[in-house]
Amino acid sequence: MSDSQTRPLAGRRIAFLVANEGIEESELAEPMNAVRAAGGHAELIAPDAGEAQAMHHLDRADLFDVDVSLHDGPDPDAYDGLMLPGGVANPDRLRMDDRAVRFVKHFMDAGKPVAAICHAPWMLVQADAVRGRTLTSWPSLATDIENAGGTRVNREVCRDGNLVTSRGPHDLPAFCAAMVDLFAAAPAATGAAR
Repeated sequence: MSDSQTRPLAGRRIAFLVANEGIEESELAEPMNAVRAAGGHAELIAPDAGEAQAMHHLDRADLFDVDVSLHDGPDPDAYDGLMLPGGVANPDRLRMDDRAVRFVKHFMDAGKPVAAICHAPWMLVQADAVRGRTLTSWPSLATDIENAGGTRVNREVCRDGNLVTSRGPHDLPAFCAAMVDLFAAAPAATGAAR
């Protein structure tokens, strides 16, 4: 069996874009573990250097080391895919950061693979990237998605072209599998030395 069959993301860099606090821990940790298990490199990007505080619902959970700060101007072309974890506060804070919105918009405009779960589609709404798209999310985002020109469906996983979305933590097994498949099927990034 070849390495590409056993480790479909071998050598691929996946950006995990988060705020420095308020990330739903399971929606960050499980996708990161899935990317790493598939041979990919998961890189945590946040507005500020240091650490990102994850949450278990409303309670503080683990801290995660930030690999790259948005202050450093990470190049979206250097990444093979983008993962947007949820949690209510995470995307609500992040969508107020123009650098983060531009980073997401670049991926969507370029047709690069993007995976978003739970409340993370708020970032897609803010980047004006849901118009004409079908996606799923946490139920409370339905009006936001529809007002931005998208269609929200109530499914475990929804794939629309380069975008995979899920509703929340209970969908993580299916979401992680669909995310890895999406990232593996896309052409490798060419914007930076690998």
